[in-house]
Amino acid sequence: MEQHEITEILNRPLSQELLARDLTRLAYVAKDGTPRNVPIAFTWNGSQIVMCTTKNAPKLPSLRRNPQVALTVDTESHPPKILLVRGTVELDVVHGIPEEYLQMNGSYEMTPEQRVEWEAEVRSLYDGMVRIVVTPTWVKLIDFETTLPSAVEELVQERAARQAS
Repeated sequence: MEQHEITEILNRPLSQELLARDLTRLAYVAKDGTPRNVPIAFTWNGSQIVMCTTKNAPKLPSLRRNPQVALTVDTESHPPKILLVRGTVELDVVHGIPEEYLQMNGSYEMTPEQRVEWEAEVRSLYDGMVRIVVTPTWVKLIDFETTLPSAVEELVQERAARQAS
């Protein structure tokens, strides 16, 4: 997929709405060769998806070995709105707490007092974190109104061809 196509899709209003959500599902190949798919908080910086994790997270050796990942950001309402992203991970070990980590956890429902307690707990627990930075190499936006999963698009075309003959 060409970069200008990726940019065009990611700049659509629905994509921007999905990229402002709290959670994505990160799919990768684990150390034992089997697939994993884990929910993880993220933020979008305008060109990359940034997630943060502990320095001892089990996913890190797998991501170092195979940096190819897939992400899903979606809604819970019908029809679902889905942003699919594939990309390559870069891992950035950070001393202290990355600002993105504090940003990506900013929309959870916490009172100001709870937020202060949470941030103090985070700062006392982690001496550093790893930023998982994904640069998109392929994207697809599915809204079930103007765009469909490719297999459904194929069935719609086949039905139209049958009806036309």
